[in-house]
Amino acid sequence: MKIYLDIVFLLNFIIDFLILYGVKIVLKEKGRLIRIFLGSLTGSLTLILLFIDINSTILVIFKFIVSILIILVSFGKRNFCKNLAYFYLISIILGGSFYLLDITYEDGNLLVFKNNYLINFVVLILGSIFIIFLFIKEHIKYKEKYSNKYVVKIYLNKKMYELEGFIDTGNRLVDPYKRRCVILVNMKLRKQANYIYVPYKALNVTGVIPCLKPDKVIIEDKEFNNCLIGFSKDKINVDGASCILPNKFKEEL
Repeated sequence: MKIYLDIVFLLNFIIDFLILYGVKIVLKEKGRLIRIFLGSLTGSLTLILLFIDINSTILVIFKFIVSILIILVSFGKRNFCKNLAYFYLISIILGGSFYLLDITYEDGNLLVFKNNYLINFVVLILGSIFIIFLFIKEHIKYKEKYSNKYVVKIYLNKKMYELEGFIDTGNRLVDPYKRRCVILVNMKLRKQANYIYVPYKALNVTGVIPCLKPDKVIIEDKEFNNCLIGFSKDKINVDGASCILPNKFKEEL
């Protein structure tokens, strides 16, 4: 049995890079490609296992520690748990797909090559790209279907209101003074305070919406300060949502 270390290293590096890049796209991470490159190199530390005789428990612990290092190098501490979870998710999907397709070689080891190692290498890389592409495509499709709904925490007058929000692409309402976007909520949250009146026009109907400046708004662990809370005269109930988020938020969520 021959093991071509250069091929094994390159294969391991490319697959790690593809997985990390998939995490970057799916979670919209802002990590630079150079960090993903370095994270992929970090993943190549597992190659030393080829020369060490260790039991399965230590092997699992070592691989887990390496995966943590990969995520920290690639994306930092921000959204660490989510990044790590998706790293494992894509890895499992990729490995499971190869197992399902029975893409194995001598001794059932994907990292063992014979004379046709170049063909095996190309098949593995192209297969990885195709499988990760399908995952990203389906994930984006699923997210587009359900991602318009968010848990919205509004901090107003030292109280917190948790609502289900819905992003409405037609909600482009902004106040004419500081260009702050407006989150529309039901009148039941209305409090006695000094209102900011924002004019609106819809279907040839004009009017003003009373608004308040919240202490802060948190959506998906992201804090929004440059916005207003507008109190709608009509009860809001869009697929169970009780507040309408501005279209501008879609760019940041």
